[in-house]
Amino acid sequence: MTGTLAPMQFGTDVAAKGVRERSFEVSRGDRRIPGVLWTAADDDRPRPVVMLGHGASGSKREDYIVALARGLVRRHGLSAVAIDGPVHGDRRADKGLVAGLPFADFVQRWSADPGLIDDIVADWHTTLDAVQELPEVIPGPCGYWGLSMGTIFGLPTVAAERRVTVAVLGLMGIAGPTQQRFAVDAGAVGCPLLFLVQWHDELFPRDLAFALFEAFASTDKRMHVSPGMHAEVPAEEFEASGKLLAAHLLT
Repeated sequence: MTGTLAPMQFGTDVAAKGVRERSFEVSRGDRRIPGVLWTAADDDRPRPVVMLGHGASGSKREDYIVALARGLVRRHGLSAVAIDGPVHGDRRADKGLVAGLPFADFVQRWSADPGLIDDIVADWHTTLDAVQELPEVIPGPCGYWGLSMGTIFGLPTVAAERRVTVAVLGLMGIAGPTQQRFAVDAGAVGCPLLFLVQWHDELFPRDLAFALFEAFASTDKRMHVSPGMHAEVPAEEFEASGKLLAAHLLT
């Protein structure tokens, strides 16, 4: 961690059913990084943190992100943090309320902005530095969870961030404008890994996902394949994610 950090500016602060949820902003130069942090509301002991990356057209407050974060706190003894992806959520003037626009804007940026991925990798690094300065979060080893766009940015983040010691990725293949980078970054990922694939994925066909899984350097890697289309990840895979993250971060 760095010794001098931009302070986290906290906003809303709500506690319910054992989970404290705080919105925040942290700055990296002139970039504003909006996020949400979930920690235990009734336990002062510091816990490891899991970074959560949402999918395209969603935000840090997407229902499944919030549900996963709360489950990690309540059932698995972890903490969780999520930030908005580029052109999503509070990074947008319209707050992402116009249906379809964040997805279209992301696709355009992914194709046209060569610095897009490096910017988000740096945003995650800054966020992790700031969160791990808090007394309720353990510094050092952490986890990453992110599917689809959460893997587009998460794979390079896991490859670059040595504090990540376990990851859940998926709904992505060696595809898209940065496919060559994915192939290279996958070779730099050596931590335990769970990779999720939807057999009927209409956005990233399974053969491309299989190729990405093969490219990961991890010796402890497993693939879970489920029937259904891109957005039809079954609930049991979220449960499996939590168990895997806790098994590696709490030992």
